[in-house]
Amino acid sequence: MVLFRLNDFDTTFHKDVGGHSIENYDIYSDIRNDKVGSIKDLLVDESGNLRYLVIDTGFWVTGKEVLLPIGRCRIDDSNRRIYAKGLTKEQVEYLPEFDELERVNYDYEERVRRVYRTSLVEAPLENVVSLDTEIPLEASAPLELPPMNNEIQRERTIHREVSAYAEPSFRPIPEPVVAKPVYNHDTYTYHQEPDLYQMNEQEHNTLKLYEERLIANKQRVKTGEVTVGKHFETETARISVPVEKERVIVERTIPTDTNKVVSNKEATFGNKEVIRMPIYEETPDIQKQAVVREEVKVTKFVEQSTVEAQEQVRREELDINTDGDVKNRRS
Repeated sequence: MVLFRLNDFDTTFHKDVGGHSIENYDIYSDIRNDKVGSIKDLLVDESGNLRYLVIDTGFWVTGKEVLLPIGRCRIDDSNRRIYAKGLTKEQVEYLPEFDELERVNYDYEERVRRVYRTSLVEAPLENVVSLDTEIPLEASAPLELPPMNNEIQRERTIHREVSAYAEPSFRPIPEPVVAKPVYNHDTYTYHQEPDLYQMNEQEHNTLKLYEERLIANKQRVKTGEVTVGKHFETETARISVPVEKERVIVERTIPTDTNKVVSNKEATFGNKEVIRMPIYEETPDIQKQAVVREEVKVTKFVEQSTVEAQEQVRREELDINTDGDVKNRRS
């Protein structure tokens, strides 16, 4: 029997089990509600039937990936969990590690199945060996489990001798003496062990009713823009400036003593006797100067309002059809 990774078998498949989308679900044991780990991959057979979950046990059993048959899964959608039915830490330790799909053959799967066929339950707390108790190694006898191959039985014995002080003890569930089925490499099919490879439909059949709801979101959109700028205009300005100009007045008068005789020394005659008097006047000096005439401040404020919106929404209701004398009770 050949197994494939789900994405290699069909790239359009998603992590879906029995109509349940198990993307990002965590694996828990239903014995103590311990978190086992997370889903790494899904394995399907050549017909596309889901056979195993590849789980990473994380810190439960450090750094080990193992196979969990799909028949040992119970899905809890409300908590986004998958419960591994009856899974113990001891079983995980005995499971062969999964690293490469190419190594998975009938012998490898049979080693996996042998572990899951052996049901183990946790011993009462009073029977758990205290960490402070000193027990000689020869006193810690191995469990009497159903016959297995010598390699697995030897692994169990060594493991119990080493971890007797750290791990809780387990005891096998008494099994009635019945003839056990014999599995053969050539004739084995997954249908021979439905408890490992067939999901319990009563645990997983769920009808989900959906409804639509209006969700109001707000978007900030630009509805306009106000631009405030400036420009200059030219006009003619007038200003009055008082100025002064100097003028010369020449006044000719007749002296009162016109008959007075002056001496030759006093009366000097010359051609170059000149009186000079400078004349000034004021001219306007006009200059331009920039001054602040006024200030403009631009601000904005938020105006709140309520917008009413309506839309058609759908809701699924449950339809129950009965045939015959059947009493229905809706909870």
